[in-house]
Amino acid sequence: MTPIAHTTLVSTAELAAHLDDPAWAVFDCRHSLSEPDSGAEDYAHAHIPGARFIHLDRDLSAPVNGTNGRHPLPDAQTFMRRLEAAGIDSSKQVVAYDAQTGVYAARLWWMLRWVGHEKVAVLDGGYAKWMREGHPQSAAVPQPAPARFSGQPRAITADVEDVLRSLGRPGRILIDARAPDRFRGENETLDPVGGRIPGSINRCFRDNLDSRACFKPAAELAGDFAALLGNAPPEAVVHSCGSGVTACHNLLAMEIAGLHGSRLYPGSWSEWCSDPSRPTEKG
Repeated sequence: MTPIAHTTLVSTAELAAHLDDPAWAVFDCRHSLSEPDSGAEDYAHAHIPGARFIHLDRDLSAPVNGTNGRHPLPDAQTFMRRLEAAGIDSSKQVVAYDAQTGVYAARLWWMLRWVGHEKVAVLDGGYAKWMREGHPQSAAVPQPAPARFSGQPRAITADVEDVLRSLGRPGRILIDARAPDRFRGENETLDPVGGRIPGSINRCFRDNLDSRACFKPAAELAGDFAALLGNAPPEAVVHSCGSGVTACHNLLAMEIAGLHGSRLYPGSWSEWCSDPSRPTEKG
């Protein structure tokens, strides 16, 4: 029997049943924007047994130059070599988790899909749910054998020029995953300028989750996004946020809902606002 490929979410029970499965690989994506080293420190203290640690800034982003956003996409070949060093080949079932909400895990989920790897899922409820349920932890750091990863970047992004050309034109929906106050241009603490890209609509990533920080059922998510999209197809959607991270949470939610084909604007607001000639909105 061919194993089931998990392409959106994996439950804690399912992961617990595959901890010793060599066909599975787990990544710890815990991170804090305000304390970038905290994820590595938490990992060193305890993590899901066998999990490899991957860092948002060092592994899932390119160097910042002041105009390309806070978390620009790395070179695809560089990212794939990082996967190889972690023992990931094209056959592995990858599971990504973070502390709770899944935003950083969703970034890895999206990036693996970006380079053509479909067998990747986010741990629903994250490490917090894993701990609540009493599943095992470990401080041991795995030493996987290097592997050969075969992938090719897919055209599932929109760049700043593409977004600029689409402003005011019908047929394009730009969904912003930030909290409502930041979307309105209030309480901005991460970027030097508050506001949003003109014409964008707000879908805070937290609206994808229930009270236990697990993703809502597919039918509920489908209804939520249908209210935003109207009659527009999912292919019309471009996702943004502050720096191309929480937007991946909305991309994952749409995939769970069966709405395929939307794209990511990786630079998002932090890239957009770096050029004062680009139009902005507030309120």
